[in-house]
Amino acid sequence: MFPGAADERESSDARGSEPDRGGANFVVVGAPLDATTTFQPGTRFGPQRIRSFAEPFDDYDHRTDQQFSALGVVDRGDVRAWTDVPEYLEYLTSTLREVVWNDAVPLTLGGEHTVSLAGVRAVEPEVFVCTDAHLDLYDAYDGESLSHAAVTRRILEDVDSVEEAIVLGARTGSEAEWERAGDDDVTVVPPEDVREWTPGDRFTDREVYLSVDIDAADPGYAPGTGTKEPFGLEPRELRDVVHAVAPHASGFDVVEVNDRDDGQAAALAGKLVREFVFSHADG
Repeated sequence: MFPGAADERESSDARGSEPDRGGANFVVVGAPLDATTTFQPGTRFGPQRIRSFAEPFDDYDHRTDQQFSALGVVDRGDVRAWTDVPEYLEYLTSTLREVVWNDAVPLTLGGEHTVSLAGVRAVEPEVFVCTDAHLDLYDAYDGESLSHAAVTRRILEDVDSVEEAIVLGARTGSEAEWERAGDDDVTVVPPEDVREWTPGDRFTDREVYLSVDIDAADPGYAPGTGTKEPFGLEPRELRDVVHAVAPHASGFDVVEVNDRDDGQAAALAGKLVREFVFSHADG
């Protein structure tokens, strides 16, 4: 269970009936997909690792004067992954869509970045905002169109509601990806410009989805991820992006955390989940 959240499984009755989610404002869903990760796999361990390394954080947030445990956060556990990625994403979408239909904000813990497609399908935003070291604009990677390296492309081209993608912190991509990034529906903000970036009024009267790929952070801060890319963002810059976007966002995920460090990536991910909740509730 994510620290400070209510455990949905404990609210089911002895007959196993579905719990009442009417009082939830935010619902944590683990999505431990680890099917297309490249270089260093291990994202299947991400959701539980994020929960574990969030354990020592204080319940109280001085900046917003709020208690995390008082904000209506529920943890429904993990949607166990299997090898059929299209089928898994369809099931995950239905799980997250139920959260949206119950007027709550889904908080997805990845898992590889491909799970963001399910979150966006569920929320149906006009704007997809992500922090990411990579453009993720391949049409297909290693022959897979449903790949963590193609997720932003899939979101732009396969989700009808999405009008644009804003990629913050990207610093690498193939020649074809950079060509695709030059189209009008993509904005790329390089790492050196993220500190000064603000959404301005571009989110007015528009639904927004925020995704944090933990590899947007410089690997010196978050080495527990599959495809490390130097010259990245500092944790405070990621925090400030979350503060700026969260009040406008109807869905959130943090992805690409694995088990190949001493908890730095998971701790940062867990902290950003909390920063999103505090900022959304305060906004």
